[in-house]
Amino acid sequence: MSADAGVEPGIVCAFAVTGTPPDPAALASATGHEEGGPLRVLDAGGGLYLVVQDVPAALFDEEALAERLNRPTDLERCARAHHRAVEAAAGRGAVVPLPMATLYRGDRSAVRAVSDRRPVLEALLDRLRNRTEWAVKVHAAEGTPDDLPTAPADPDTGSGSGSGSGGRAYLSRASARRRDRQQAHGRARAEAEAVDAELRRYAVAATRHRPQSERLTGRRTPQLLNAAYLVEDADRAAFTRALAGLTAEGRHPAVRADASGPWIPYSFARWDEEDEEPDAHPGQEVPA
Repeated sequence: MSADAGVEPGIVCAFAVTGTPPDPAALASATGHEEGGPLRVLDAGGGLYLVVQDVPAALFDEEALAERLNRPTDLERCARAHHRAVEAAAGRGAVVPLPMATLYRGDRSAVRAVSDRRPVLEALLDRLRNRTEWAVKVHAAEGTPDDLPTAPADPDTGSGSGSGSGGRAYLSRASARRRDRQQAHGRARAEAEAVDAELRRYAVAATRHRPQSERLTGRRTPQLLNAAYLVEDADRAAFTRALAGLTAEGRHPAVRADASGPWIPYSFARWDEEDEEPDAHPGQEVPA
C-alpha cells in the first residue's frame, strides 16, 4: 500500500522476488499471514517483481514480532505462511525467497530495497532458474556401538577402579567399549562424507547446514550430515538414481540417509551481499 503525503506508511511483509509476475489467480488463492491482507505484486522495475502482503503493525512491529517468534506455535505459523507465499510466487519461474519476516515501511521502501540490490537479485535468478533443492540428512545407524550407552559400573568394583581381577576386567571391557565406539563413529563419519561426495557429482552447488540435535531429530543417533544440493532439472533423474543407490540397504551400513525434494532452493538464495550462513536465523528488515 503506497503511502500518500501525510499518511503513515503501513508495514509490508515481503516474501520473494521473481522475474516473472505470478499468475493472478494462483496468487489470489494463496494465503500468506492470516492476520494480513491478500498477497499482491509490486513492480520493482527492470523486470523484477516483489510478492508482498500488508500486515498490521500491532502484530508485526519489532517488539510484537520478536515476542511472537519466540513462541514455537507462532513461529511455525509464520514459517508456513511464508512458504505458502513463496510457493505462489514461484508458479511461473525462478524466485529468490527472502528471509522470513522481511518487513518494510510501505511499498516505496520495499521497491527501493529491491532496486538497490538489482545486480545481486538478477544474478541469483539466473543461478536458480530451472534448478531445485534437495535436502539430505545422514545419521549414524542405530544398533551400532556408536549408538549404545556406555557400560555401567561393575557391581563388584563400585566405580570400576578396583585393584583385583574384577576391577582389571571391568577396565579392560570399558576400554574396549570406548575403542569400539570411536571406531564406529569414525566409520559412520567416513560413510557420511562418501554420501556427500557422491551427491555433489550430480549437483551444481552444495551447502552444509548445522547438524540438528537429537532432541530435534527424534533419533537416538547423532546427525552427521545436514546438506542441501542444488540440482539442474535436466539432471534430476541422475541425482535421484544416485540417492536411491546411496540409501539402498547395505551400501553404507554405518549410516542411514534420508532425502527430500525437490524444493524451492532456499539454501542457495542469499540476496544479501554479506556472506551469511544459509541456515542463519530468519531476518527482519524495517527501513525507515
